[in-house]
Amino acid sequence: MIHYMTTIGVGDAWVGNELRVVAANGIPFKLHALNTPEKTYFSSPDIAQMNRATNVIYPLSKVKALMALLAAPVRFGSRFWGALWNALTGPRESLRIRAVGVWHLAVACHWAADRRSETVSLIHSQWIHSAGTVAMYGAWLLDKPFSFTGHAADLFRNRQALSDKIKRAAFIGCISEFHRDFFLKEGARPDQLRIVYCGLDLSHFAVKPPRERKANEPYHILSAGRLVDKKGFDVFIRAIGILKDRGLNVRATLEGSGPLEEKLRAQIADLGLNDTIHMTGTAIKQEDIPAFMEGGDVFTLHCVWAPDNDVDGLPQMLMEAMACGRPSVSTRIVGIPDLVIHEKTGLLVEPDDNAEALADALQRLLENPGFAAELVAGAEKHLKETFDLKTCLEPLLTEYRARLEA
Repeated sequence: MIHYMTTIGVGDAWVGNELRVVAANGIPFKLHALNTPEKTYFSSPDIAQMNRATNVIYPLSKVKALMALLAAPVRFGSRFWGALWNALTGPRESLRIRAVGVWHLAVACHWAADRRSETVSLIHSQWIHSAGTVAMYGAWLLDKPFSFTGHAADLFRNRQALSDKIKRAAFIGCISEFHRDFFLKEGARPDQLRIVYCGLDLSHFAVKPPRERKANEPYHILSAGRLVDKKGFDVFIRAIGILKDRGLNVRATLEGSGPLEEKLRAQIADLGLNDTIHMTGTAIKQEDIPAFMEGGDVFTLHCVWAPDNDVDGLPQMLMEAMACGRPSVSTRIVGIPDLVIHEKTGLLVEPDDNAEALADALQRLLENPGFAAELVAGAEKHLKETFDLKTCLEPLLTEYRARLEA
């Protein structure tokens, strides 16, 4: 049995997408989550069932955690003392992270106690911050192999005991070449690293022809995602304003919800773009993405490094736009250049505050439909070769099968 540790289970869309493939390949798994997701980005019954079957760890009282910690020397013997020594003395990013790590060891003692009667072939953490710490210590206590896939915030903004996790990992899933290079610089061995792209089930998407616009109908620019700093929506809004100032007939839809909603709405109003940019204020469901993309002419996501060091690893929404046949514009940041190859599968600009550059890229596609069509064709080919979920997860599935056989 593969035990799959997460922060919010299928509340992260990628967890549901990946585990669908794992299940389809006949690999037995059990999904664990620190917290119950507030919402999911699916409306399908299989994901609803996966959500119901998830073992949720919190809420966990301090009394139960303390009791599990006190019982751990009896339950796990010397392995507990090794894990405790690591929590107290191992390299950590800050004193706060060390304190949190001791708590996560207590959580792991509680979680691992219930796993002693279960078959555990591998404990794999999707994202490697808080849930990854519980997974690492759980594997340590149970004397089972541990692995993880790192993404973005878990490696930068919320990094926790990363050097120890790299040392103890049987293997590490890298979602891009950027990530592989990053882990090498952090001390990983080349033989630990597997490129495992976050792909798409392309059977759920179809490349649609360019939208036929009526005379005087605006060019429709789409963007979508959680309304947070790392998505660069403030730059997107200013870029739309620049295109309007240039006299171009454009409109835009910004789909998503999040903490920056009111701030972004105020920015739109201040720039006089209320009649040009429509904000939905709601997160889009996975099953509704094709219809959303079909209604636009181009998709853009201006990803940036957020002030708190948060960043996107490789946004799935970009893949979904490309899979629907919409030319895409994004930024040269983290894993995005593995997907959006400049002037071959899409256009890239720098991940900075330069709204002029984003406007220039969007205008280039608006004025050159033939070039936009070439990008769509290149993207379709690239997705099939590299990001098809049926094949891109094979390095991970191979590792799972090996652990099950062992």
